[in-house]
Parts: sequence; C-alpha cells; structure tokens
Amino acid sequence: MPLSRFTLACCLMVAPLAARADDTKEFLDPANWEGRTDIWKIEGNSVVGETKEDPKYNTFFCSKKKYSDFEMTFKAQLRDGIGNSGVQVRSEQYPEDKAKPFRVKGPQVDLGAGYWGSLYGEGVGGMFKASEKATIEKAIKPKEFNDFHVVVKGAKYTIKINGETMIDAEFPKLPGKEAKDAPKEGIIAFQCHAGYKSMRVEFKDIKFTVLK
Repeated sequence: MPLSRFTLACCLMVAPLAARADDTKEFLDPANWEGRTDIWKIEGNSVVGETKEDPKYNTFFCSKKKYSDFEMTFKAQLRDGIGNSGVQVRSEQYPEDKAKPFRVKGPQVDLGAGYWGSLYGEGVGGMFKASEKATIEKAIKPKEFNDFHVVVKGAKYTIKINGETMIDAEFPKLPGKEAKDAPKEGIIAFQCHAGYKSMRVEFKDIKFTVLK
C-alpha cells in the first residue's frame, strides 16, 4: 500500500543517518608509512617525530598511498614550543637521496612560531597564504596540544586550529612566478624541521576520512 506523505515524512525523520566513513585504521597502518626510523614512530593513533640532533635538512614521515580530497583532525604539540613542523598534503617525495632521505615538496599545513595554520609551499615557491598574526595569537597554545581540523576538497583548503579558522580559500595554482597548477593528489607527510639542536612533535588522536 502506498505510504501517505505524512507517513513517509515520519519514516524519514526516524531513519538513522548514514555513518560517515572512517579511514583512520587504513591510513595509520604502519605498512602505509616510510621515513627515518631513528626519528619517526606510530603509536596507536599517534605519530611522533623526535630528533636528537639537527638533521641538517627537513625530513618527513611519508604515506605510501596518495590522497586527493580528505578530512583530517588531530591534536599537535611541539614539546616546550621548540621546533617547526607541518603536515604535507597532496605532496611528493624528491628523487631518492641516500644523504638526505625522505625529503618532500608540496602544500603544507604549517606548525611553528609565527606560522601556525598557514598554508606553505614546501619546495614549490613559498607561501600560499599566511595565517593572520592576530588569529595566531588568539588561537594558539604554543607549548600545549592544539586541535587541528583540515579539509582539502577540490582546490579549497580549510585549516582550523582550536576552532579558529586560519585558512579558508581556493588555491588552484602553486605560489611563485611559475604559477603551475596545484597538485590534485599526492602523499601526506609529517615534518621534522632542520635548524634545531633537538625537537619533538606529536600528532595524536588522528582521525582521517577520504572524501568521495
């Protein structure tokens, strides 16, 4: 018997909403990652990078799988507020270099004094867009864990920290004079930055969803 409009509306109201996909387990599978084992490790839903001395170059913990559109949340901390780090998105590794392994270029969600939440072009022309100084001062707890919410969909990048919007704009082109098209997919990678006697960065409570 056909349902009346009223009955159909009631059914729709009580029907459970479809659960969003959660790709975290696959994303954080140790088999999906490569990097310097003296610096990087996965602990459950956390990624930890720690240098005992200056590596002399920026080195990364790299996903083997490439990603296009995604949503990612995590808490990040630079221990004692020391160091600089970031999360590369839609990026690529440089050709293998045994002297400087696991170098990466591409868009980066930045972590570090003066740059928190900026979208930086690591090795591809410099800054896409810097976070406003006033927003950084309002949002960031330099020595504590900060809540990140990152959405990359199409040409649009949205970066929020502790609920404050740092970046929300489209970037179809790479920064710099060449203005090449920005990558539409690539690896994700976590950074330990050169120039510090030692540093420790932790990304915990990571949740990752591929956007269809």
